[in-house]
Amino acid sequence: MEKTKTSGVEKIRLTANSTDMTKGDPARLILFFALPLMLGNILQQTYTMVDTVVVGHVIGFQALAAVGAADWINWLVLGSVIGLCQGFSILVAQQFGAEDYPAVRRTVAMSVLLSAVVSILFMVVFFPLAKPILRLLRTPSGIMDSSLTFLYILLGGIPVITGYNVFASVLRSMGNSRAPLAATGIASAINIALDIVFVVLLRWGVAGAAAATVIAQAFSCLFCLKALSRIPFLHLSRDDWIPDWDLIKRLVLLGAPMAVQNAVIGVGSMVVQAVVNGFGVIFVAGYTAVMKLYGLLELAATSFGFSMVAYTGQNLGAKKYGRIRKGMKAGLKMSICVAGLISVVILSLGKQIVRVFVSGNEQDVEAVVDVAYHYLFLMGIFLFVLYMLYLYRSALQGMGDTVVPMISGIVELAMRVGCVLALPLLVGRGGVYFAEVAAWLGSAVLLMVTYYRRMRGMPREEDAPPE
Repeated sequence: MEKTKTSGVEKIRLTANSTDMTKGDPARLILFFALPLMLGNILQQTYTMVDTVVVGHVIGFQALAAVGAADWINWLVLGSVIGLCQGFSILVAQQFGAEDYPAVRRTVAMSVLLSAVVSILFMVVFFPLAKPILRLLRTPSGIMDSSLTFLYILLGGIPVITGYNVFASVLRSMGNSRAPLAATGIASAINIALDIVFVVLLRWGVAGAAAATVIAQAFSCLFCLKALSRIPFLHLSRDDWIPDWDLIKRLVLLGAPMAVQNAVIGVGSMVVQAVVNGFGVIFVAGYTAVMKLYGLLELAATSFGFSMVAYTGQNLGAKKYGRIRKGMKAGLKMSICVAGLISVVILSLGKQIVRVFVSGNEQDVEAVVDVAYHYLFLMGIFLFVLYMLYLYRSALQGMGDTVVPMISGIVELAMRVGCVLALPLLVGRGGVYFAEVAAWLGSAVLLMVTYYRRMRGMPREEDAPPE
């Protein structure tokens, strides 16, 4: 396929908005690509934690439990859509690495069309299913109405949340992690401000927290769209929007396994939520506090993961297989070191952090903190496994293999559900704590073995011309 030639001016603008990860030191490229994503994750976790603090303190721990009861249904939907968007971006990364800019334009256009259709479809399907699913999950009656309200508002925001994810994924696939960072920063500020207005001042309860999230995501979506519009070779024509069914099929084959991967992880987590719901509001609140901190635990893992998808995809497109190997070694070293640092912080300050989220009488607060810290302690010890899981999964995805990562999601489902159903029968509710770690271990082993098998099949020397 013909490649476009870029003028000198376009070249300057291209490098300002994107990063060619087929040249230069792999460790430096991966780290400096990941740093803005980490900062973005910190900002995102900041407003997630502010949401949690506002809900837990202003409304109470019952409202916190209500949000938690709805969270995994929300993740089932959004995770599927996000997985689809990330799958689309794999092809963009490979085409960008091969400098096939006309193909990049068509792929971006088809990705946007598919994402729009899927987001609307999910809204239509899940709106009527929300209440039956909450009942199936044994949501306590006292928080059912609040959970449902929270969920309805978030489901209504699926199109804008999908828009942000597809635009951000495309930017990241071309080595631009700064624009998604800026978008997240804007969303964080807007979300916090609206939390104060909607929940604290107007007293809208959990509805206000959900509305703040959706509005903030809408602004981040528009920001990423603006960033894409500034890339010269992404100025789409009418022809780019004409459905290309072969390309659509290829995108679906990449995106669907990643959507299924996130969906099955969501299903497993919903089973855990159902078991947790059966232990009462205190346990639900403690579990919810941990799940809100989950993003803090995996903060750098997701950033290194996004970096590896872009890095691996671009270098595979350029046929620089040796650089993939070097990048993985560097990524593993950095990931494990960061995981160790986060573990130390969580193990040392876990109880103090959890207390920030909870208000009420001292006895209830201590009970919630006790539940949460047991979870955090175990996760902190095995956090390095989660980081390895992300890195190997992302490398395979960058190579265009989304099937094995999907299977790894099924393994997570089996391990998580098996442990959460069996262990409480043997050791009581404390058995729930082991489900998450077991899921990480099972998935990580499969992904690691597959990655090294895949790399053994690739040439030891790079096929690309010398730089």
